[in-house]
Amino acid sequence: MIGENGAGKSTTIKLIMNAIKKDEGEISVLGCKSDDQNFVKIKEDIGIVLDEAYFPETLNALKIGKVMKLAYQNWDDECYRNYLNQLSLPENKSFKEFSRGMKMKLAIATALSHRPRLLVLDEATSGLDPIIRDELLDVFNDFTRDETHSILISSHITSDLEKICDYVAFIHEGRLVFQEEKDRLLEKYVLLKMTEKDFAALNEEAVKGVKHGTYGVEVLALREQIPSTFVTERLNLEDIILFLAKGGTAK
Repeated sequence: MIGENGAGKSTTIKLIMNAIKKDEGEISVLGCKSDDQNFVKIKEDIGIVLDEAYFPETLNALKIGKVMKLAYQNWDDECYRNYLNQLSLPENKSFKEFSRGMKMKLAIATALSHRPRLLVLDEATSGLDPIIRDELLDVFNDFTRDETHSILISSHITSDLEKICDYVAFIHEGRLVFQEEKDRLLEKYVLLKMTEKDFAALNEEAVKGVKHGTYGVEVLALREQIPSTFVTERLNLEDIILFLAKGGTAK
């Protein structure tokens, strides 16, 4: 999920986890409705990491593991130790002495160590340096090699989403603008740079976003509706999102 601050990403995750009550509609997670009495059991199969890690500051990683073992029936001590080792996390250093990157790595290690089928990440990689983000993306890729595992990630970092996501949902001002397969999305749109005169002659149905500038017009257009005589440029995910956020509509 991607969208600006306040678009509704975190609210969506809270609704999924039954942390807030929905006004209407239906939510189903891993085959179970969120308002079903069995949903508490389903939460055992969900690992969640928010934009901050919340652990008692005086505890070290080993003691946090002991606490989590009491919270989850499927807690796996060996798996937890392996993640601590893989992510280079000290076992005996108190949580308050951890850097932000270390805190988020610990949160992800705990979320994965009770053997979830679904991992939910709410801006979990925001504010981290590229090296740590890349390290965590490797962990996520390893997790999803098991075809029974899935990740729902909310992020502003479109480059990360391009690396790991199969599907992208764009939420803008509380509205779902599109939900589409990432590769198809990147193939669907192209960028055109042209004069105002050429733009006026363009098929309106092909235009999904426009930027007017001093030196001409930049157009987000549907590839299949653009004549082969036009020179087009490939877009990345961030380009598409910015165009659509400023007035375009995906169809």
